[in-house]
Amino acid sequence: MRNKKGRDAEIAPDEIFLDSSNLPQFNKAQFEGRLEKPISRHSIFIAGVFFLCVALIFSGRVWLLQIPQGEAYARKGENNRLRHTPLFSERGIMYDRNGKILVSNVVDDKNSEFLLRKYASEDGFAHILGYIKYPSKDAYGFYYNEVFESKAGVERLYDEKLAGENGLKIIEIDAVGRIESESVLTSKNSGQSLTLSVDFDLQAALYSYIKNLSEEVKFEGGAGVIMDVRNGEILAMTSFPEYDSQVLTDGNDTEAIADYVTGSKKPFLNRVTDGLYTPGSIVKPFLALAALNEKIISPSKQILSTGSITIPNPYDTTRNSVFTDWKAHGLVDMRKAIAVSSNVYFYEIGGGFEGQEGLGIGRIEKYAKMFGLGEPVMSGSWFWGKSGVIPNPQWKERNFSDGTWRVGDTYNTAIGQYGFQVTPMQVVRGVAAIANDGKLLEPVFIKGEPPKVARYIEIADSHFEVVKEGMREGVLVGTASGLNLPFVKVAAKTGTAELGASKQFVNSWAVGFFPYDNPKYAFAVIMERGPRQNTFGGVYVVNQLLQWMSDNRREYLQ
Repeated sequence: MRNKKGRDAEIAPDEIFLDSSNLPQFNKAQFEGRLEKPISRHSIFIAGVFFLCVALIFSGRVWLLQIPQGEAYARKGENNRLRHTPLFSERGIMYDRNGKILVSNVVDDKNSEFLLRKYASEDGFAHILGYIKYPSKDAYGFYYNEVFESKAGVERLYDEKLAGENGLKIIEIDAVGRIESESVLTSKNSGQSLTLSVDFDLQAALYSYIKNLSEEVKFEGGAGVIMDVRNGEILAMTSFPEYDSQVLTDGNDTEAIADYVTGSKKPFLNRVTDGLYTPGSIVKPFLALAALNEKIISPSKQILSTGSITIPNPYDTTRNSVFTDWKAHGLVDMRKAIAVSSNVYFYEIGGGFEGQEGLGIGRIEKYAKMFGLGEPVMSGSWFWGKSGVIPNPQWKERNFSDGTWRVGDTYNTAIGQYGFQVTPMQVVRGVAAIANDGKLLEPVFIKGEPPKVARYIEIADSHFEVVKEGMREGVLVGTASGLNLPFVKVAAKTGTAELGASKQFVNSWAVGFFPYDNPKYAFAVIMERGPRQNTFGGVYVVNQLLQWMSDNRREYLQ
């Protein structure tokens, strides 16, 4: 038999008689019972062309990588084998003025790449020392932040000195990531250590007295600061409540950190530099100096305090406006008015009354700013805090719908009320300027740093002497008699600023300097928002601190 091509082909007998009854049981899934056909030459040709094209493309790509771009990729490959790693510098250590360590560096077993920061364990130092944030790695172990970020306090204020400079090393690794060799490219330089002007033990004592009184009689907080009136050095500066520098730096105690952020205690507020408080009667020594310098009253002239003064009401002629004293003091001259804190005396020299000329709000503001109130402690520095407020006609226009300034507003400003707001740091500078006869100093945190005088206040020494005598009488027979101690002569002024709609809360101030005969140190203590009926306040804190000094730092009292 011939097939279609004309060739002979043998036919098997079973193929002749194949029908449904004798069909073999083929497994078609395994391609049984199918006729095989050879691959055509056309298909082989197409496949050959395809694989040739692929080979040409890969060959071209290899040539491109090896010849024109070979050098660049060789460098890239080398860099992948060499890892650049920072050599972290050591931050400078901080000491107190007596050589006691405030902040140091310690080795961490879990992290050998940089030293960890260790802060003094005693309370009271957070707002001076501040805290930092450590360098950070990504998920692959590479540092995306290679610096210690200073966040607050001296850590941030003197970061350039403390930080030092990181170095750089190159690590050679093999294909599986093992270190084969290391070499230093640039060396690291450690940060500069600092000796602060702060006295460690004095600071801790001041904080403990403020904290204890706050908790015992329900003040919301408090703050205190001590400044050397000769050079501006800060011996102590503390604020309660506060955060823990170690907790924030380590960053592990998330519960405590969350409480700092969301709680109501305001631990991040440095009450010394950023706390704005109504000053009350502590502004009276500054007004006395203004009145003497403007020659509107002599220090010996007496003014009668019967417990109040009365002026006509501009809105209702049938009624009078009454401005009260805290008690009837009788006849008082300037020294006694400072000592007993007579409101009537300062109403009259502040705003005028009958035959007595007043300074007026313009001159009150001028002299308050002359002593550093109502202006930045140090211009351009974030650390030293806010400017505060001295009420004046422009301020009233901005803040009240009835913007008319009246003599009653001047009266209230003259005794440190109304919208008057100051910080304890501003106040201690002003008091130091009284103690040193007119040098308004910039505060200093580094021991031995040259003193900086912000301005010389052109007021006669004799006027300063009158005011200092009045503040000394305040301790001997006046409102600051709680500081009349046998082992040191103190000159001081108290202030009680009323708060709340019904005046049920007070800020309690105590400010002054010692020793009286040879002034060395000024102080300012504020106990914040306590119950009005409480009889303990700023004076009580200073009393305890001075007694502590008598036992532990006698040299400060001589």
